[in-house]
Order: sequence, then structure tokens, then C-alpha cells
Amino acid sequence: NREKSKNLFTFCVFALSEGSVISYYLSEFDVPQGQEASVDSAMSSMDKLVDKEQRRYMQFSMHTKPNEIGQIQSPGFPNSAYPPNTFIQWQLRADPKHIIKLDFDTMNLEEDCSNDFIKIYDSLRTLVCDALCWSHAVMCGYHSPSQPLTFLSSGNVMLVTMASDKENDYPGFRAKVSQVPRGTVTCGGNLMGEKGTFTSPNFPSYYPPRNLCQWSIQVPNGNAVKLTFKTFLLSEPGQKDGEDCLKDYVQVNGKKFCGEKPEGTVTETSQTNTMEVVFFSDASYVDRGFNASYEAINAKDPCPKQFQCRNQRCIKTELQCDGWNDCGDMSDELDCKCKPQDISCKNGLCKPMFWKCDGVDDCGDQTDELNCGCKSGLVTCKNNECVSEKHLCDGIDNCGDGSDELNCGRSTGVLCSDLTYKCKNNKCIDTVNPECDGTPDCEDGSDEENCDCGRSLFKTSRIVGGENTQDGEFPWQVSLHVKGAGHVCGASIISPQWLVTAAHCVQDDPRTRYSQPGTWEAYLGLHIQGNTAKNVVKRNLKQVIAHPNYNAYTYDNDIALMELDSPVTYSDYIRPICLPSPQHDFPAGSTVWITGWGATREGGFAAKVLQKAEVRIINYSVCNDLMKAQLTSRMLCAGVLTGGVDACQGDSGGPLSSPSGSRMFLAGVVSWGDGCARRNKPGIYTTVTKFRGWVKEKTGV
Repeated sequence: NREKSKNLFTFCVFALSEGSVISYYLSEFDVPQGQEASVDSAMSSMDKLVDKEQRRYMQFSMHTKPNEIGQIQSPGFPNSAYPPNTFIQWQLRADPKHIIKLDFDTMNLEEDCSNDFIKIYDSLRTLVCDALCWSHAVMCGYHSPSQPLTFLSSGNVMLVTMASDKENDYPGFRAKVSQVPRGTVTCGGNLMGEKGTFTSPNFPSYYPPRNLCQWSIQVPNGNAVKLTFKTFLLSEPGQKDGEDCLKDYVQVNGKKFCGEKPEGTVTETSQTNTMEVVFFSDASYVDRGFNASYEAINAKDPCPKQFQCRNQRCIKTELQCDGWNDCGDMSDELDCKCKPQDISCKNGLCKPMFWKCDGVDDCGDQTDELNCGCKSGLVTCKNNECVSEKHLCDGIDNCGDGSDELNCGRSTGVLCSDLTYKCKNNKCIDTVNPECDGTPDCEDGSDEENCDCGRSLFKTSRIVGGENTQDGEFPWQVSLHVKGAGHVCGASIISPQWLVTAAHCVQDDPRTRYSQPGTWEAYLGLHIQGNTAKNVVKRNLKQVIAHPNYNAYTYDNDIALMELDSPVTYSDYIRPICLPSPQHDFPAGSTVWITGWGATREGGFAAKVLQKAEVRIINYSVCNDLMKAQLTSRMLCAGVLTGGVDACQGDSGGPLSSPSGSRMFLAGVVSWGDGCARRNKPGIYTTVTKFRGWVKEKTGV
């Protein structure tokens, strides 16, 4: 048939794997003119096997040598971006009885893994995800050099592939390649003594596939073994956390665990002084693994002077029945008698009152969301008025504030109001929060202007303990130092020369003239107090502008601006946060972040490493009631989402960062109340949208 069709078809065997013989071959076709449409049709029916995008194809091979470190990198790295619309593969081989170690020291790809990505395989074929695929199927975005990103093969071959789309190309990656003897990576064994620790192979990097490890733990006679996993990351696409565990798992005394678990929530206790722990990884996806500790405990009293959860975890007795799931299995919140200031859920749970009417079902039975809005058939306006659902998007302002005419899909003829977004051409659109979402909503595209903001190149690590941030995770965070006295307040970068902070930070007292620029030093890109690394930039101030209507008694209008004495150059560690439009909506129930070193003017700094806490915006009316009507219309409330947060994590003047898509917007400035993110104590923040015009007037931003 070859002569008859005049199509050229060639194939070659280009690799043999170690062990049982498996050959890998590459097929190439030359298509005659006039038959392209037929080939395209055939290829479209082979979606799983053929790249329909017809990307440019590149292939590289490397055979590692003993005691030598090789290197692979994306084309053009580090001097130029990797090429667009390209598929590249690197075939890596090691000597027999060796495995391959791949260690990324740089990775900077597009954030969206559906566009540009890297995949790693434990073979030389790509038709199926054979192994070593990342726990979330692909790798993309930016990975910090401080976080290890290492992969090990199970045999002596590995394949790395990279695909790019047609646009938005980034610097790329660089990785070191070496071979290590097969027996170098070991796991399992006998563990003895009163306490100790052990981890999955290669932790905190990715464990290799095809592993079976067994630990035998023995503590002194008369005691029991308590095992706690500080980190537990055994995720796999298509497998629900903790269900079935048919793929990678940890088995403790016959009980299997898998998936991704919060810190400290996987705990097991033995009945005797011995315990068996098994770790298994199959030939598919791999993850970071686990970090575990064991200790000898009194079998008769495993939690002395503490509350024992059903999952064997021990917590402080005062954490029982406080509305927070401290155990991780809700056992500390069962059979509780609610306090007068709590929400009494119908299912018997107690919840803090400030979660009432925020649109989130905290009780689990909707008790906290009852009697919060309008009756069935009616919708609640932004001003809390009720109108019929029939009046939505009918072109008439039935609410009185225009909120029933938002998100109606109209791009023209929209009446301007306090809730509609005004484009640069002075026309209004009814889209809620249209700015910097990647889609031009305004006719003139002005909603997508000045959008180089609110993005951190560093992905939030899943393995960092506590509330420490990763270096560069919140690059708009600023540490404000009083010269000679150290850190006092926080601030946010909004442009190369301007910062936003709190007005109460810059009020004079008898000892210090905080209102004067010469008093201050601003540290940008700082992660650890006292550690002025190369990423850190120090600037003096040119001027300090407190809001003229700031009220020192009520903290109303608690916002200030600082101009740096010279502009800064943006970097991976110094970037601005996005300023919201005056109409930007931050609804109750939204998850936001506070960051800081936990400082107060009186107490100095409490933490050396920049801290973070996840908080949730509280319903304004509910919070105002809790705070005894001390709020003004220029304030918003937020409270912590998880229990056990004891350290102060928000700085006065620091940012309340709200995620929107892939960006962060400055929702608020830490003002008063308890910005430390303590349980049952809402923090009060200055609402930035109320001051957007003033900020633009003073800074041009």
C-alpha cells in the first residue's frame, strides 16, 4: 500500500527499559498535498493519542553519568522566554541498577496549567500518565527556590515533557539531572524509644513511585504508641480524600489513610506498646508524602488534663464547645450547651454569632442563615429592601439602589449608580467587579487597564507549618520601622512610589512625631524581621498624608498614604496589590487574608517571620450589633476561620487581601478591634473602596 498511497511512514525503536523488555517507538508521517483535511479529520478522532494543536516538536536525550550532574532547561532559558506553541520532551536515562534524580532549581511558567505545563513520567512514553505525574496532574506557575521540587524515578528511565500555547510565554525552567544507586533511597525499619520521627521517602519532595515501606514502632512496656502526622499529602486525581485508598496510602494497624489532611488531624493510638505503619505508592501519581512523629503515652490516660477527640487527637479542654472544629472530626463540638452569645444550631452545634447571615452554612443545617433575608419569591437588595424576583433585570430600579439591575448582561444603556462600574469613557456597565478579570467589559477596555498588580509569583505551599508565609507570597506587604526602634506598623504597596497604611499609625504622641516622614523607614520585600536579604529594599519617606477626617476616638477614616523618597523596581518579592474600584463588592462570607509580623506600637513585634491568617468577612449588621454600634459605614469586619490561632498575625496598617481570580485586591486596612485574628474577636478594617477617589486624588494611582 505504501506505493499506492504515496504516504511516507517510518518508525524506529529508540529505547528499551530496564527489567522486562518494553520498547518505545516514535512514528512520523509525511502527508501529501491535498490530503490535509482527511488527516485532520482522522487526528481529531484520536484525541487521546495525537496533539491536535500541531505544535512545533523538539526532542532531547541525555544519559547521566556516575558522580556527574547534568542539566536540562527550556529553550532560551534564562535569557529569553521559551518558544510558543511548542511541545518538547527530554528522554533521560541512567545506568542499570540506578535511578534518576530530577531537581528543579527554577520554574516560572504561565499560571494556568491548561496553557503551559510540564509533565514527568516514570517511563519513556506519554500516552498514559505512568508515574511521577505531579499530584495535580501538571506543573505550572512559579515555584520558590526555597521549596524543594525533586522527583525520583523507580527505574533507570524518565521522560520530561513541556507544552506551551500560542501566547503569554514566560522564562521557563532549569533542572539538575543525576543518577543515584537504586538502594540509596530507603525507607522503613525498626523504631524504638519513647519518641521519634520518620517521613515518606524523599520528603519534603515527592516520593518515588512503586514503593513499599514498613516501620515497626516499639515504645517501653506499659505504654501505648501515639502516632501523629504533621504533614499528610497523598492526593491523587479521581480519588476522594480518605475513601477507598486503592492507590497511594498509609496503613496504621490495618487502617488505611490517603488524600490530603490538615496538620495534626491524622492521629492513631495503639492498644499495646507496638505499632505497624506501612506506606505504599503505586505506579501512577506521586505527591509530597508525610512527616510523622510518635511518642509513648499512658494507655489508660492518653490525654492528661486535656480533651481526647474521637480521632485520638488531644486538645486543650477550653477548646471544647467553643464553636470551632479543633479536633478535625467535630467531636469537641458535640453535645454542647450553647452560650447566650452563640448561635444554637438545630443539630446541636454551637457557632459564634458573627457567622450569622453571611451566606455560609456554618451550622450545617442552615440555622445560622435563617431569617436573614427576604421571603421566598423575593430577593434582597444591597440596601436590605425586598423586591419580587420578577423585577430582576427589568430595566427599572425597583430596589432604589440599582442592585436589582446588576449582572444583567447589558453592555450599553446602563444607568450609572453607586453600584455600577464607570468606564473611562464615562459609560457604566452592570457587571459586578469587572476590573482586571481578564475580560474587557467596557467598550473602551478601561476595566482591564493598570492591571499589573495583585499577583504573587509564589504558589502557597502546602507543607509550611503554622501560619508562616512563604517568602514572596504576599509581595505587597511592607514593614514600617521607626528609625532606631524597629517594626511598628504594616503597609501595602500600590505603586512604585506609594504605600497605603492606617492613619492611627501616623498620629503624633508626646515622644514621637509619627506624622513626619523622617521618622520612618519602609522595608519592602521583607520576610524575616532583622534579615535584610538581597530581595529586601529599604526606602525613606518623602511625605506622609493622613486622611483629613481621621477621628482618633472612633477610628473613622483610618487610612493614610506614604510616598517613598524614590520609586522601587518591582521584582518577584516586591509587587503592588490591586486597588478596587469604588463599586467593588466584598460580600459577607468572602474569604480574605491578613498578614503581618504581629506588632503593636506598645508591644514590639511578636513574630520574626511574616505571618498570615485566613479570615472571613462578617455581615455588617451582625458585627455592628456585636461591637455595640461602634462601626461606621467606612468600616468592615472579618473573623478567623479556624480555631487555635493564638499568635497575633495582623499589623495595624497592614493589608486585608481579597482574592479575585488570580489577583488580590486591597479590601481593607487593619484598623482596630482585634487585627490579631483571634477566635471570637472580630477585626475591624478600613473599607478601601470608600476612599478610592481620595487615593487617586493624592497619588494619581
